[in-house]
Parts: sequence; C-alpha cells; structure tokens
Amino acid sequence: MAEFSGKTALITGASSGIGADLARELARRGANVVLVARRADRLESLAAEIAALGVSATAYPCDIADAQARVALAAAHPGIDILVNNAGLGVFGAFNDADWGKIANMLEVNVTALTHLTHLFAKSMAARGFGRVLMVASTAAFQPVPLYAVYAATKAYVLSLSEALSVEYAKQGVMFTTLCPGSTATEFFDVAAQKKSAMVEKSMMTSVAVAKIGVDALADGKTSVVAGLLNTLMAFGTRFTPRGTNAKLAYKIMQP
Repeated sequence: MAEFSGKTALITGASSGIGADLARELARRGANVVLVARRADRLESLAAEIAALGVSATAYPCDIADAQARVALAAAHPGIDILVNNAGLGVFGAFNDADWGKIANMLEVNVTALTHLTHLFAKSMAARGFGRVLMVASTAAFQPVPLYAVYAATKAYVLSLSEALSVEYAKQGVMFTTLCPGSTATEFFDVAAQKKSAMVEKSMMTSVAVAKIGVDALADGKTSVVAGLLNTLMAFGTRFTPRGTNAKLAYKIMQP
C-alpha cells in the first residue's frame, strides 16, 4: 500500500459527501489536504476537523466551473501530489424536459473542469516524476441510463479518459485510479431532483465506505474499482447483455 504521509492531496467537491470523506481518509493516512468547493463555511469546518489529525488542511473556496478559477487554483498549489477529481453533479429527468442551463453546467463540471484540472496538475506531476490522480466516476459509466442520460454519458467519459491516461502516464510516475460508486447516501439525489426508487434505496452505501474503497484502490495502484459487491456484480454483468437491454433495465431502476 502506498504511503501518503507528507504528500499533498487536492480534493474537489470536498464540502460534503464522498469528497469530504475522501479528504478525511487521505488525512488519516498522513496526507496534507487542500479542500476545494464553493461553500466556504463547510470547507473551513472540515479543515478544522482534519487539522486535528495532525496534518495540514487548507480550505480553498472555488467554483471549478469557472476556467479562470481553475487556472488560479493550479497556480496557487503547484506542488500537488494527489489530485482527486470528485466534484460532479447530476440532472435527473426526461431529456426533453431538462433545463439546458443545468445540463450545460453539469457538462462544465463533470467533463470540462475535470479534464482541465487533470491537464493542469498531471503535467507538473509528470515533470516531478510522481503523481496520483483519483477520478470519481459512477456505475452509470458502464451503461446508458435513461432519465440520467447526460450524467451517465459524462461518467462514461471520465472512466474512458482515466483508463487512457493511466497508460499514457505510466512511464512518467503518474498513476490514475477511477472510483465508480453506485447509489451513495449524499446530497446528490436532492441536487439532481430525483425521488429515489426502492431499488436505489436498497442498494445505498455510505460515503465513508465508498471513500475507503477509493483510497485503498489509489494506494494499491489499481486502474479502477467499483464500490461494493452488488455494484461490482451489476457493472460486470453489463458486459454480457446488449446495451439496449441494459438501458431498459436502468430505466426501470431509475423510475421513482
């Protein structure tokens, strides 16, 4: 297992849920953390909590949907050893009824910001000969998901990008790991405006458990990991059924 003591990790979407617990888990393993999100009050509270573990914790309020803010973030923290691209959001509902502004913002955060931050930080990691990048995707990356059509497509992008970059950067000392959670007890569903189905409720994991799985995989140098046995079986099962069938099944599961 990799040693994170003395390393510095930057975590986006760190104000709650999986992001906050990824920060806690990395800090427990000795990493200093830079906490990035829009909600300054939550970041300050989490930074104080983590600092009590004996590591450095810095709150950096930032809207990563803003390209200039991303550039400023990278400039302010040039020595990042571990980048955790956790920030993301979903838009639930029929594509025809969805608000374009919400879709555009989701694409900016889930795809453009993640790609831009990876480009900014991985370049300097490669120059130093060391780096770790944890990409947070979703089990939605493995099949089309009606009612989450654009969200699932963004997560398929994240998984594909991360797997490709893990090969590109392999000889430069930079390792990429993709964490694919399933349903997790966070604010995600409220933000996405989804009323959870019975199936979604039954398969729910805690963000603490998901974060530990993600950091374990990062430490072990795994290319990807699906959080939880049930989610792993479901993701693996999509390989053996037609994508159209997978989409229809996902539609039934997502309907409230």
